[in-house]
Amino acid sequence: MHLSPRFSEAFVWAANLHRDQVRKGPKPIPYLGHLLAVASTVIDFGGTEDEAIAALLHDAVEDQGGAPTLAMIRRLFGPAVADIVDGCTDTDQQPKPPWQLRKERYIAHLAEASPSVLLVAAADKLANARSILIDMREVGAAVWDRFHCTPQQSLWYYRTVVETLRSTPVNRQLLAELDQTVTALEQAAK
Repeated sequence: MHLSPRFSEAFVWAANLHRDQVRKGPKPIPYLGHLLAVASTVIDFGGTEDEAIAALLHDAVEDQGGAPTLAMIRRLFGPAVADIVDGCTDTDQQPKPPWQLRKERYIAHLAEASPSVLLVAAADKLANARSILIDMREVGAAVWDRFHCTPQQSLWYYRTVVETLRSTPVNRQLLAELDQTVTALEQAAK
């Protein structure tokens, strides 16, 4: 795949949008690192440029402005990118609905999502699960303190995402990577 100047523009736009945001974790890591990890995974698993751009922007609506941000993404990067970002957003409501309700709705949505949404969503969950696993190895059970749910809920969520994705057309190698990472996370949490 060839990445055009649109990808560079999306990278700069995402970097500016998330400039002051850091990852939840034991050390302050710029949030852009997560966005790059998701985009890299999408590219590694054969994604298109629109999918790679959506990977860079997948948290923009949820974390940086809701519906107006989605409208801007649609204007700047087109309807295909905006539709993928929208499909990867678990809510744009403020305040956010309760955690369990949001996650149940998101999982139900994944069962019907487009292949492009599935690719970006799976890459996102893989990046998140890997980060949690790395942090767990560094700080132990304290890793769970940063979440708005219990460790059991978080593990339930990742395992249920894996099981839901099994019945979708998501890339099988990506799903296998996600499954292995979630299994390692479950084992480390014991």
